[in-house]
Amino acid sequence: MKRFLHALDENAERWFMLVAYTFVCFVIVQEVLRRFVLNYSSAWAEETARYAFIYLGWVGAAYAVKERAHVRFDLVLHAIAERLRGWIYIAGECCTMLFALIALWYSMHSIDQLIHFDAATPVLRINKAWVEAAVPVGFTLVIWRSLQAIRRDWSDLQAGRTAWVGKAMFEE
Repeated sequence: MKRFLHALDENAERWFMLVAYTFVCFVIVQEVLRRFVLNYSSAWAEETARYAFIYLGWVGAAYAVKERAHVRFDLVLHAIAERLRGWIYIAGECCTMLFALIALWYSMHSIDQLIHFDAATPVLRINKAWVEAAVPVGFTLVIWRSLQAIRRDWSDLQAGRTAWVGKAMFEE
């Protein structure tokens, strides 16, 4: 069970993004073929692809926090002392977490309103709260990954190690 939880912690966002992206690509390609070859299209395809893409974006934001892949000023970070760099990373993660907590709070209000008024999607006729839930899910994951980064950075500072800088752009 511990191995499974570790694998989930390491790869959950990647697995989800792979499935969501594959779904979006499959639905769009089949819809283009249906539209231009069979002269027929379905109403559900565009809507489900759009919603999967929304979830893909929010979960991808959490993955970027995990991998420390968001845009930052690396030139400035490389010009300062390594010990100070760890503190700057922790401060940045705290700011990210504060923003995510505020956004989570307000997104939950939006979800509450959608549930209260029973707002439905145009084609699928499901409650829009399921679609809008991508925002609190994404920010919850951002908070979790920020907490993990703070813990890792604090551990590095205490051990005297260099702070983990994350992956370079397009690195595997």
